[in-house]
Amino acid sequence: MKDKYNNFNPKCGIEIAMVSESVSTKSDKNRHSQLKSLYHTIVVGSGCAGYNAADWLYGLGVADIAIVTEGINMGTSRNTGSDKQTYYKLTLAGDEPDSIYEMATTLFEGGCVHGDTAMVEAAASVKSFMKLVNLGLPFPTNPYGAHVGYKTDHDPRQRATSCGPLTSKLMTEALEKSVRAKGIPILDNCHVIKLLVEDNRIYGIQIYNDGLKILYAQNIILATGGPAGVYSDTVYPISQTGGTGLALSAGAKACNLQEWQYGLASTDFRWNVSGTYQQVLPRYISVDSQGNEYEFLPAEYHNRVFLKGYQWPFDTRKIPGSSQIDILVAAEINEKGRRVYMDFRRNPTGLKFEELSEEAYDYLAKSDALFGTPIDRLAKMNPKAIKLYKDNGIDLYNEPLRIAVCAQHCNGGIAVDANWESSIKSLYVVGEAAGTFGVYRPGGSALNSAQVGSMRAAEHISRSNILPPASKSTSENPPIIYSTTPTVNRAAGQEAMSKYAAYNRNIDEMRKLYQELSTGKELFFKENTIVSDSEIPYLYKSYDILITQIAVLSAMIFSAEHWGSHGGALVDGKSPRALCFDQVVTTADGKSFFEPVRPLPNCDDWFEKVWNQEEQI
Repeated sequence: MKDKYNNFNPKCGIEIAMVSESVSTKSDKNRHSQLKSLYHTIVVGSGCAGYNAADWLYGLGVADIAIVTEGINMGTSRNTGSDKQTYYKLTLAGDEPDSIYEMATTLFEGGCVHGDTAMVEAAASVKSFMKLVNLGLPFPTNPYGAHVGYKTDHDPRQRATSCGPLTSKLMTEALEKSVRAKGIPILDNCHVIKLLVEDNRIYGIQIYNDGLKILYAQNIILATGGPAGVYSDTVYPISQTGGTGLALSAGAKACNLQEWQYGLASTDFRWNVSGTYQQVLPRYISVDSQGNEYEFLPAEYHNRVFLKGYQWPFDTRKIPGSSQIDILVAAEINEKGRRVYMDFRRNPTGLKFEELSEEAYDYLAKSDALFGTPIDRLAKMNPKAIKLYKDNGIDLYNEPLRIAVCAQHCNGGIAVDANWESSIKSLYVVGEAAGTFGVYRPGGSALNSAQVGSMRAAEHISRSNILPPASKSTSENPPIIYSTTPTVNRAAGQEAMSKYAAYNRNIDEMRKLYQELSTGKELFFKENTIVSDSEIPYLYKSYDILITQIAVLSAMIFSAEHWGSHGGALVDGKSPRALCFDQVVTTADGKSFFEPVRPLPNCDDWFEKVWNQEEQI
């Protein structure tokens, strides 16, 4: 498949020599003044997971580190959210009982989750959360200082909390400030195009920054976010593409790549329309090519719309309920060719507060919102949700909000152990790039996992005694040939993925697409050339996306054949089957198979034993 700027031929051309002493951009040479050729640890990515990993490493005594990023302001952490973006942790307020083991059980019972990583995420949730509090994150407390919570999706307690629509952005900014205060180098505009591995151990990365360079390191922490470039219908920010293909190409195993979260999102400005956006009961309308407007949800769907706030992700178990809304929205778009909007200016037809379910009525009553129009209720319950769109050019008081069913989060990723180390020695993968989330993760658990996993990786690295890698030759740098005919169509694969391999999957079309993309992979570096070496990042990013799409399709096809419909996806429109707990593991060559999950550990927490043990897991 072709794509703009993606043309490369490795057989001949101009060799690019390695530069090991300095990297600089024409716009900001000082930014890279501290760049060396050899580090103890390199963190790839500048979201809340990457910054947290670097911050913990430094605090644990590992100071010979650097953060490498293609763009400080580009990632998902800084550019996404919802009505009140959720952070999930152990209950810290009220009289409701909770425990680390109970929280671990909740994570584990979501399906396809390893018990040891679930236990770690539960055990370290308070430690990681309180670090953010101490960095100044404004998580709400009651008059006595307890961090109050609320119930989120797939949450049996009230473990969720929030700083508002921009929780992850605030986290990223606070962690970046802490990193900069420590003087940790942040190497911006550096595109990682290859992970360097020998004998199943990482020893460095190849980057592009005004040319190809190699940076050597004992450890690499990959914090590149989810594989955002897989789909066209997506709520990931345009600037986010991910780096899952880097690890796959290096030989790392992946798990659960078939497990995604899909849900309603605005498309003119990419944002999740969950929580309060649904609980204020907006009117759903579609508009045809002639401008005719249709209110397409039945009047009896008001309670389903309300539940969509709690149950935002598409769920095959909830098709008779709230997830029917996703199906009807998609039908208006895909089958009728209409544009779909949420309209906050008028109440939906037939809305009578007294006829709502007890849950919906009580929620609105306790929020003092049994009045007015949806925008009136939203202004009462969550004015920041209105301001968010206003700041991005959409006035909910005067215009409807265009929406679609979009990919929002990959619940799979690169397989890791309880220290977030991948199947490649000394390559750690944290945040959404790691495959720790399972099928039914509680809302906000991704932010907790990003903080716990990155801390855990840093702790493990700080305890490891690894000899520094020996510098390799410059043969890592590929020869380049230039052309005057740049071509590509990255969008074609993304559109096909959204059409056949999203919330409603077609197994025959997925098989065809898998073969097509696999052929494209084999021919990719033979058929494509670049106009100048400045286009190398786009070339390799497209290859990264292609590798990831093939692996995702492999896992989806395998899952569809053995499990059918379940979790966040229908297969050929069939009814869902029971939740399975085994993971689908996918290898670098695109082969998928089942692997049993590691069980929840039975911990011996006798104090004297723990006190005297020499090592953690």
